[in-house]
Amino acid sequence: MLSPAEDQEAVFRWQLGLARECGKPIVVHVRDAWERALEILGEEPDVSVVLHCFSATVAVARECAERGYFVSMAGPITYPKNAHLRESAAAVPLEVLLAETDSPYLSPQPMRGRENSPANVVAVVGEIARARGETFERVAGATSTNAKRAFPGLR
Repeated sequence: MLSPAEDQEAVFRWQLGLARECGKPIVVHVRDAWERALEILGEEPDVSVVLHCFSATVAVARECAERGYFVSMAGPITYPKNAHLRESAAAVPLEVLLAETDSPYLSPQPMRGRENSPANVVAVVGEIARARGETFERVAGATSTNAKRAFPGLR
C-alpha cells in the first residue's frame, strides 16, 4: 500500500483498457482487495483475465470461474495452512486452472526457504491433482492446454 488506492485503481483500469485494445490477456495479482478488483474487472467483460498466484476463497474462485477467468495456482497451494487454496482448486472446472511457480519467490512446501525455480511447477501440479482427486498427468495436460488458451502466443 505504498500508493493511494485511487491511483492503483486508475492504473488498473488503464491496464485493462490496454489489454482490451491490444487483444491480450491481463495478468492480475490481487492482495487484500478481491471485492474491489472483481468489481473493476467486471467493467471490462471482453478482456481475458489470468488471476496470478490466486489467494482467495472458494466462493471467489467459483465466481471467477463463472466469469471465465483463469485461476492460477502457485507454491502457496502446497503450504499446510492454505487448505482454502486446495479447496478452490477442487471447486472450479479444470478448464480454468493454471499452474505456476512465481519464481524466484513462493517456493512449494518441500523447497521452502530456497529460491524457487520453474521446475518446481511439478509440485504445484501435483498438489492440484491431489486436491482434485485426479492424476498428475491429467492436471498437467489440462493446465498446459489452458496456458495455451490463456496465452495464445505460446507454443
